[in-house]
Amino acid sequence: MVGTGVFAEILDGDVYKYYGDGEWKKCASGKSVAIINPTTRKTQYKVQACSQEEVNKVMEIAKAAQKSWAKTPLWKRAELLHKAAAILKEHKFPIAECLVKEIAKPAKDSVTEVVRSGDLVSYCAEEGVRILGEGKFLVSDSFPGNERTKYCLTSKIPLGVVLAIPPFNYPVNLAVSKIAPALIAGNSLVLKPPTQGAVSCLHMVHCFHLAGFPKGLINCVTGKGSEIGDFLTMHPGVNCISFTGGDTGIAISKKAGMIPLQMELGGKDACIVLEDADLDLVASNIIKGGFSYSGQRCTAVKVVLVMESVADALVEKVKAKVAKLTVGPPEEDSDITPVVSESSANFIEGLVKDAKEKGATFCQPYKREGNLIWPLLLDHVRPDMRIAWEEPFGPVLPVIRINSVEEGIHHCNASNFGLQGCVFTRDINKAMLISDAMETGTVQINSAPARGPDHFPFQGIKDSGIGSQGITNSINMMTKIKSTVINLPTPTYTTG
Repeated sequence: MVGTGVFAEILDGDVYKYYGDGEWKKCASGKSVAIINPTTRKTQYKVQACSQEEVNKVMEIAKAAQKSWAKTPLWKRAELLHKAAAILKEHKFPIAECLVKEIAKPAKDSVTEVVRSGDLVSYCAEEGVRILGEGKFLVSDSFPGNERTKYCLTSKIPLGVVLAIPPFNYPVNLAVSKIAPALIAGNSLVLKPPTQGAVSCLHMVHCFHLAGFPKGLINCVTGKGSEIGDFLTMHPGVNCISFTGGDTGIAISKKAGMIPLQMELGGKDACIVLEDADLDLVASNIIKGGFSYSGQRCTAVKVVLVMESVADALVEKVKAKVAKLTVGPPEEDSDITPVVSESSANFIEGLVKDAKEKGATFCQPYKREGNLIWPLLLDHVRPDMRIAWEEPFGPVLPVIRINSVEEGIHHCNASNFGLQGCVFTRDINKAMLISDAMETGTVQINSAPARGPDHFPFQGIKDSGIGSQGITNSINMMTKIKSTVINLPTPTYTTG
């Protein structure tokens, strides 16, 4: 159960502690931040409201711990990560319970997220040993004008202190996708969880605590973004920021200074459907891509661009599947659950009202109760409607009818986002040509957009982000190249 058993020490009364220097602590001010259950719209949990002074202490601790961790043998780092992964999966049910209560994620999907996170940590440990166990050996006479008088040895070394900021929708999985690469690479870590999802993160961090990582290496501070957000991202002790979220990331990138940034900031993923597409396959993927976790995914299908000749048939197939979606609380494993907050629900409703005023066809009646919004397919959406461009992060999906492939590509590329996209066609040649033309970090052919598997490269362009994720890319991003050059008095060769 949440906050009991092995997790009892992370709770003080009704407020969860923060984690620093290998200990669970209360903030000096005694202040806390409430976490609202999206389903009941009542306070579910409370977490510490850390101060800037407490952030400073955590940063000092993390910096000191990193120095010794960098000297820890690679096999030992991997061993501890494997241990943390096993503990994480062992306690999947209480962590999943947090996800259900904090972010209204369906129960079965919550368990899946925790198990997937454990698998990610283990894979990262293995991949890290391979990547970081290899260096390069270069000789000088491979470049014109040089004799073999220099040997260059290169290796990957840690950056220092990594600041990890995951989003509410995958607070465990997108936290460990930052934590595990940082740790295997020899960095220390400061985690700032989202408010909605903070208690899930704290339970996850306790699994790393139980695994026996050195004190001060992993730290988790909770609190209001308005009080410690900028202070964290602009802190001189931070050597790298890995952030997943929205527009806040753009502001961070302008303030962070000369440190590596890894950012994924959302998407308006377009689904282009050609005349020869398998419409049953398309409809299934639109449901999976557009409505799973109530559309609260960066890689959700956010706009369908379908050729006019097959639009009627596709819309009917999607409507039939939408009618079968279950709507209700996450405890009942409903397909559509409440969105994360009232402000999110209000934003989605604003997009819906705009579409209605401008003449979109509603394939279902619009229905909302509190934070719960019923799935809605909007047909005959035009480019002058907000829903055509803005990311709803909810169970509302626009359909734009197009008369040419070029029209679909143009709409996709006109977006300020460029995370993922997908194209459905039986013609692989057309698919490749369209893929090359789409200005997105990834294009899925005959499948909905998806971040995983977690070792695949994952990146966006334009306002969708900076850098590339995926286990290998994250490890490489959280290291820097160190070269040592041996200068020889005379040219030398290995044979002759």
